[in-house]
Amino acid sequence: MLGVEQWAEIRWLVLVEKRSQRQVARLCGVARDTVARALACETPPKYERERGGSKLDPFRDWICEQLRQDPTIESQRMRELAGELGYGGGKTIFDDYVREVRPRFQRRRTFQRTVYRPGELVQCDLWEPRQPIPVGRGQTRRGWVVTVELCWSRVIAGAVVFSKEAPDILWGVGRGLGRIGVLPEKLVWDREGAIAGGGRPTNEFVAFCGQLGVGWVVLDAGDAQAKGALERFEADVAVSITGIAGPGGGTEEKPVGTVCFDARLADGTAMARERVIPGNRADIRERSALVAMHMLRNLLGGTEPSA
Repeated sequence: MLGVEQWAEIRWLVLVEKRSQRQVARLCGVARDTVARALACETPPKYERERGGSKLDPFRDWICEQLRQDPTIESQRMRELAGELGYGGGKTIFDDYVREVRPRFQRRRTFQRTVYRPGELVQCDLWEPRQPIPVGRGQTRRGWVVTVELCWSRVIAGAVVFSKEAPDILWGVGRGLGRIGVLPEKLVWDREGAIAGGGRPTNEFVAFCGQLGVGWVVLDAGDAQAKGALERFEADVAVSITGIAGPGGGTEEKPVGTVCFDARLADGTAMARERVIPGNRADIRERSALVAMHMLRNLLGGTEPSA
């Protein structure tokens, strides 16, 4: 096989030095056909070995059949069964193939497009402006905005509060409902610590709903955000992040740094994780974005991320 150095020399002699192919063949000690092939090839020659068979090849169909029968079966258990059948290959190649094909046999999560009735639901949320809020006399305070939005008409109202404690947040909800002039059947909240930390409504929130005579819905961590993004924007993929970046707002059950992730595809494939991420507020936000991107990459590649 012609080497890269000799290939380059032949092309230099012919294309730059303007030597004839006969002269180059004599100078380089190769056949004229070899010179012609070197001139016709614009990329350096590369040796490629034919791919040999793998010890896994006879078991690929068998692995798929096992996953078809039980998509949750562990890779280690399948290796043990394959060993009894004569598999003598390595652990890594076996596990990598299982991770690659397992998503084909897992049950897809399916969704239907949501339809709202007038006055049925109000979506509540809490967000923090990037800059401190001026409060007069040249002073500023850290604040939050409590928002309430009618799911049917998208009418939205908000109120500024200066803590994430239940009394302030619930005051903001009442103020927003008063501004839009509606009392819905149910209030929809995510797992805000003062409202439904850990997924269970707090006593203050339950008492507030009881006074108004309304029900409530507490969303799964991050799930509704990604699902809503897919539906509203007709996207192929969506990622959501929600959590407690600090410096305040943490509880014993949900300390500062607790972050919930959800990534999903339009076909229903989904991946959800909850992590406690160390660092200050900026570190938590940056690392959360990195975790979300790794989840998205694994989801698109059909692989399972490490726990």
